[in-house]
Amino acid sequence: MALSDDDIQACARRLHQAEKTRTQIRQLSQDFPDITIADAYAIQKAWVDAKIAEGRIVKGHKIGLTSKAMQSALNIDEPDSGVLLDDMFFADGGLVPTERFIATRIEAELAFVMSKRLSGPDCTMFDVLNATDFVVPALEILDTRIERVDAKTKATRKIFDTIADNAANAGIVLGGRPIRPLDADLRWIGALCFRNGQLEETGLAAGVLNHPATAVAWLANKIAPLGLALEPGQVVLAGSFIRPIETRKGDTIQADYGAYGSVSCYFA
Repeated sequence: MALSDDDIQACARRLHQAEKTRTQIRQLSQDFPDITIADAYAIQKAWVDAKIAEGRIVKGHKIGLTSKAMQSALNIDEPDSGVLLDDMFFADGGLVPTERFIATRIEAELAFVMSKRLSGPDCTMFDVLNATDFVVPALEILDTRIERVDAKTKATRKIFDTIADNAANAGIVLGGRPIRPLDADLRWIGALCFRNGQLEETGLAAGVLNHPATAVAWLANKIAPLGLALEPGQVVLAGSFIRPIETRKGDTIQADYGAYGSVSCYFA
C-alpha cells in the first residue's frame, strides 16, 4: 500500500462529504499517483465503516467490471466489488429520488440471494449454486462521487477511483420472478432495457464471466483473506451485462427479462 492510514481516512471523509453534498471530488488517482488497488479497497472500507457507524446495515455486495471489454479498457484482469447497504434498496416500480444522487446511470443484472454461508478460498461456481436460494432480475443504480474526467488534465478516472467510490454503487431494485438457481441456464437469461419506452440496451447474462455464478465465486474468494464471507440472506449483484444507461429526472427505466418478468423504477 502506498497511502498512509491518515490519507485513507481523509479520502473516505471526502467521499462521504461528496455524497452528502452531491458535489464530486477530484480523482484520487490524480491526487495520489502511486495509489494501489489495496489502497482503494481500504478507502472503500473506511467509507463503508463510516456509514455503518451512522446506522447503516450491510445487506450484500455488488460485483462490477465483469466483462472482458471493460477490463481491457481499464487494463485490469479481474472484476471489482462494493458493498450494498440497507438504504440502497428501492421498490420495483417505485420512485428513486433524483435529488439524492449526482449523476446516475443504470445497469441490468442478476442478483443472487444467498441461503447458506459461502466462503473462500477455492469457492467454485457449483458452490455458489448450492448456496443460493433465489436468483432474481435486478437493476443497479450507479452514481459517481468522483469526477469521471479531470478538469485540468482531462484524464479519465482509473480503477482505483471506481473501487474507492464503492465500485460506483448507489442503489438496487429487485423485481421480476425469483428463479431457483438450477431451474434455468443462467447464461441465457437476457434483458431488453428501455428508457421512457425506447429500447436502449440488450444483453445476456453470459456476458458476466461466461456465467454470473462465476462472478459470485470470485467475490467469495476475494474477500476470504479478509476473514469475510457471503452470509445467508445477503444479496449479491453479479455484474452487468449491458452498457450503463444514463438517467435523468423524469426517466422511467424498465428491464424486460422475458419469462423471468420485468423490473422497473422511476427517477422522480
